[in-house]
Amino acid sequence: MDWKLALQLAGVVLGLLYLWLEYRADIRLWIVGLVMPLVHGALYYKSGLYADCAMQVYYILAGLYGLCVWAKKPKPAERETGRIARTPARMWFRMAAAYAAIHALLYLLLVCFTDSTVPFWDSLTTALCIMAYWMLSRKYVEQWLVWLAVDVVTVGLYLYKDIPLTAGLYLLYSALAVAGYRRWLRRIGQ
Repeated sequence: MDWKLALQLAGVVLGLLYLWLEYRADIRLWIVGLVMPLVHGALYYKSGLYADCAMQVYYILAGLYGLCVWAKKPKPAERETGRIARTPARMWFRMAAAYAAIHALLYLLLVCFTDSTVPFWDSLTTALCIMAYWMLSRKYVEQWLVWLAVDVVTVGLYLYKDIPLTAGLYLLYSALAVAGYRRWLRRIGQ
């Protein structure tokens, strides 16, 4: 079996399991999230998606952080919603500034130190993923909208890089991001 196909199949299975657990706001998503980056990291490296590959190290570290945050016992006021909340308005400017800085830095690194053929798009999706994953660790509802933006761009990027099964997974992620957003809004009564 072709290495690209094997990695894509393993990534699709792990990705679907991860997304199902995220949709349900199940803490076990972080366990799957510690294994999945190994598979995707190999796939992205072999496909020349260097920022996406490096992103997998972040996913492992952020997964450990998310697991610790989610494992904390919720306060009495948070028990009904499981701590799911709207992103505080005061955070949006900070997050936008952090995104812009991360995107610019990754873009420069890709242009100066790699042979990437898609440095803008690779750095864009990677920077957005960093923000979305942090938002997920805080259980902010709007993380689903950031993931939706990532997923839509990633479908085209992965089709261009000839990894169609993984592109198909991100197409499914796009639809499930909308469903997840709606579900999390219902959980907090909105």
